[in-house]
Amino acid sequence: MTLSDTLKDLAVETLQSPRTAAQKIMALNLSRDVLWTGLVLAGATNSIIYSFSLLMSDTTMLPPLFRNPLMFFMLITGVLAVTVHAFYWTGRALGGRGDLGDLLALLVWLQGLRAVAQAVMFVLLLVSPVIGQLFSLVVGILGLWITVNFVTEALRLPGLMHAFGVLVLAAIGIVFGFAILVGLIGVAALGVPVNV
Repeated sequence: MTLSDTLKDLAVETLQSPRTAAQKIMALNLSRDVLWTGLVLAGATNSIIYSFSLLMSDTTMLPPLFRNPLMFFMLITGVLAVTVHAFYWTGRALGGRGDLGDLLALLVWLQGLRAVAQAVMFVLLLVSPVIGQLFSLVVGILGLWITVNFVTEALRLPGLMHAFGVLVLAAIGIVFGFAILVGLIGVAALGVPVNV
C-alpha cells in the first residue's frame, strides 16, 4: 500500500471514526520538531489557498493585515500555536492527562485535512457559490465533531462533554492570545488608526 493510499484511508477513518483514527496518529510517536514543522506548513498551505481566494473577491473592505499573505501566514500560524497550548492547558485544568505531542499531532493532521477541504471549497465556489457555501457549512460541522473527538482522545478526557468544555474555555483564552498576537504584529497592520 502506498503512502497516498494510507493517507486516504486515514482521512476516511477520521470522518467515520475519529477516535480510532486519533489512536493511530498518536501511535506514530512523531517528534516535536516534525510536528511543529507540520504546523508551520499547515499555516503556509492555508495562507496560499487564502491568497488564491483573495484573487476572486473584493479586498478593499478588508483590513491590510488580511490583504497581505505574509502577515496572514504569521497570524494563522500564531493562532494555531496558541490553540494547541490553549487546548492542552485547559484540558489539564479539567483533569486531562494527555501529552502535548499527541494533541499537536492530531491538530496538525486536522489542519492538513482542512487545507484539502479549503482547496475543494475554493473550486466549488468557482463552479457554484451556493454549493461552495453548503460544502463550507458541512466542513465546519464535521471539523467541530472531529476536533471534539480528537481533544477527548489526546487529553484522555472522560467524555465528549469535557472536550466541548475545553473548546469553549480555550476559545476565551485564544481570544486573549489573538489580542496579544495582534499587539506583537502591530495594530497598524490591521488598518486601525492610532491617535498619538
